[in-house]
Amino acid sequence: MAGFIRVRRAAMAGIALTLVTALAAGCAGSDDTASAGASGGSDLSGEIIFADYGGPTNESRQAAYFDGFQDETGVEVVSVAIEDAIYMGMLDGEDGDYDVFQSSAAETLTHTDNLLELPEEMRGDLLPEELRPYVVGGFVFGIAQGWLTDTFPDGGPQTWADFFDTEAFPGTRAWPGAPGSFDASYEIALLADGVAPDDLYPLDIPRAEAKLDTIRDDLVFYQAYPEVQQLLVSGSAAIAVTVTGQYTALMNAGEDVTIQWNEAFVVPSGFAFPAVSGNPDAVTALAGWMNDPERQADFTERTLYGPVNSEVFDHIPEDVAANVVNSPEHEDQVLHWDNQWRGENYEDLLTAYTAWLAG
Repeated sequence: MAGFIRVRRAAMAGIALTLVTALAAGCAGSDDTASAGASGGSDLSGEIIFADYGGPTNESRQAAYFDGFQDETGVEVVSVAIEDAIYMGMLDGEDGDYDVFQSSAAETLTHTDNLLELPEEMRGDLLPEELRPYVVGGFVFGIAQGWLTDTFPDGGPQTWADFFDTEAFPGTRAWPGAPGSFDASYEIALLADGVAPDDLYPLDIPRAEAKLDTIRDDLVFYQAYPEVQQLLVSGSAAIAVTVTGQYTALMNAGEDVTIQWNEAFVVPSGFAFPAVSGNPDAVTALAGWMNDPERQADFTERTLYGPVNSEVFDHIPEDVAANVVNSPEHEDQVLHWDNQWRGENYEDLLTAYTAWLAG
């Protein structure tokens, strides 16, 4: 299998260069070129089965990326709800229905032997270097603490140590309660306990759990991310720790929300390109399409997920950039996971967090 994958990777690199050149010409060229693409006159054909988690984010991808790609190439991107059993099997090299599927950085980095690599010009330069070759349609989200601004009119927690200070900042805390969504729980606890960011890995799980136990009675556990919005709005939680997209949703609903960018975690994500993809030519072309800075800027404005192409920040307003976790203005504040370590130790983390939740 490994030899086959290397041959496929080499072949794909050559194909991709041709496809990107054709697409670039189509974007900047005549109406005749665009009509040819829309009528299937390009070298691409068929469809792409694109597996993700749906919802407003998928709708934003449809508008920012997929509709134009179909108009230009004639290839329809068919969105389907991702199923764990299928995508995990494909990461392990098994056959499956997806041509591209959502995958965490840790999952991707620990399964690279079963993934295809993208040509360098299609790679997101804001992704970790070791991750860049394998990510189609990359984006970046944050994990941060946030609250309704009126909750702390004189200013809320500035650090994770402050988050654990329930006397200075009273109120319950919304906290991940699903075993698989432990997110940055252990990192947050260790930072609050005085561990320096550069010394986080390998994670000292017993120490982190001991710190978590100190505020366990002040935690309100949520099972799904959207629950955070209701917990904050209803006053059931004063502060939340969650993915920053939930704060974006509250802002879009008219709520005044403060996101604490200091010590927020920058989490790269995107879509894996399996070696068993049924339409690799089209997926490669889509990767180039989605890495275009103007299209990524459109997606970023719609979702406030961070871009993976640094040129995007030349195309978005300052007020949008201010709410994007990997904006240059947050560079000195945010933190990064060790994705490789987390991937290699995922099962241990899951087992430990599941046991801690069970009490």
